[in-house]
Amino acid sequence: MTDHKTGTRKEWLAARLELLEAEKELTRRSDELARRRQELPWVRIDKEYRFGTDEGTASLADLFRGRSQLLVYHFMFGPEYAAGCPSCSAIADGFDGFVVHLANHDVTLCAVSRAPLAKLQAYKRRMSWTFPWASSFDSDFNYDFHVAHTKKEWDSGAVEYNFRVTDFRPPAGEENPVLAEFASCVGTDWATFRREGPGVSAFVLDAGAVYHTYSAYARGLDGLWGMYQWLDRAPRGRNETGLWWRRHDEYRHDEH
Repeated sequence: MTDHKTGTRKEWLAARLELLEAEKELTRRSDELARRRQELPWVRIDKEYRFGTDEGTASLADLFRGRSQLLVYHFMFGPEYAAGCPSCSAIADGFDGFVVHLANHDVTLCAVSRAPLAKLQAYKRRMSWTFPWASSFDSDFNYDFHVAHTKKEWDSGAVEYNFRVTDFRPPAGEENPVLAEFASCVGTDWATFRREGPGVSAFVLDAGAVYHTYSAYARGLDGLWGMYQWLDRAPRGRNETGLWWRRHDEYRHDEH
């Protein structure tokens, strides 16, 4: 016998219609937030960034690939990593399939990471992804958009991330097995792992100039993490303890 509340179809429908009103309000609020994102002032990017891509060295404007809008997913893959972040990998599994749709709507979606291009290309082949992925290995790009942090910043406990200053260091002398597990997934320690951060940034190319229009980090990426949108509609929701997800080629075959 289940310990969850049960009821008749009539009772379920009444409760569902009440929830529907709340869902509609959330949808309207989400539409309003999207409008406000688009109304943010644009900031012109005059700094010259250089990226390594499959086609050779590229500028930020080149990453647009002839379109007027660019979405950059700041993928956690530092130079010291042996593999890409499993959380970023789960997000990339989702957007890999719809990059082509965005490309046919004047939007290029490109991942950018600090790891050297050869590492990114090898991991991309392993994951069977097709989206464009650029290396900012010799660039300040990730630092300027606050998804990479220097050792000096880390040691000071003053890392700027998600529009505030944060100390990601665990308390002195304390071992955190969850943090250690995250770091071990990329073959490094927590300090090296978390000097990279996830995020998304948007840019527009207008009259030959590139402008930064939007960025989001941390829980601001929830809506881009496709599997969570499905889990939020499943009977038991996210129902998670620790790092339960893996890279898609690391699950046992009988888990598909």
